[in-house]
Amino acid sequence: MKIKVINKDGSESGRQAEFDDALFGAEPKDNLIYEDVRSYLANQRKGTASTKGRSEVRGGGRKAYRQKGTGMARRGSIRSPLLKGGGTVFGPKPRKYSVRLTKKMKRLARLSAMIYKLNDNAVKVIEDFDFETPKTKAAVEILKASGVEGKKVLVLTSGTRPVVYKSCSNLQNVKVLQANNSSTYHLMNADVVLMQESAVKELEESLKGKTVEAEA
Repeated sequence: MKIKVINKDGSESGRQAEFDDALFGAEPKDNLIYEDVRSYLANQRKGTASTKGRSEVRGGGRKAYRQKGTGMARRGSIRSPLLKGGGTVFGPKPRKYSVRLTKKMKRLARLSAMIYKLNDNAVKVIEDFDFETPKTKAAVEILKASGVEGKKVLVLTSGTRPVVYKSCSNLQNVKVLQANNSSTYHLMNADVVLMQESAVKELEESLKGKTVEAEA
């Protein structure tokens, strides 16, 4: 599969980025996409919610009122969950929500997400770019020239581009990630993936996994 490479000003460069058909021509695995997205969202939860049970609520050291003659239930403590200010029944406690997947599952999930984007023509390739200083206006101009302004955009860079990241940090619907660190969630959440030209090979290498020789 080949995609035309555009320049920063939106014009055609005359070059084409080639995506390995043997890699991106595979059948996407929906179940792995689901598991990886679920894992990502679960790992974002802090799990710090906490409530006090009956044994943790202050008070209730003495009998609230006499056993008989009041016409009320024989409550032994004001810490009862049935009373205002009492303990909570089955309330949340600090816990870990994290879901762990194997590296192979994560890799195949990312590959499947990328296959869907390629099949939907939701991938654009642009020449490598960087900025001398962080400048949001310069980032907006590139997005506008690329025809992706107003959409949810995932920008995949080759290598670490901190200035590009800072330039896009104020843009609400733009996420910048290094190509080999892209996640299934961000790939699926984006309307369009804008890749730097040299990021194509970097992404491919990260999705190929270990060779048979390396595993042996």
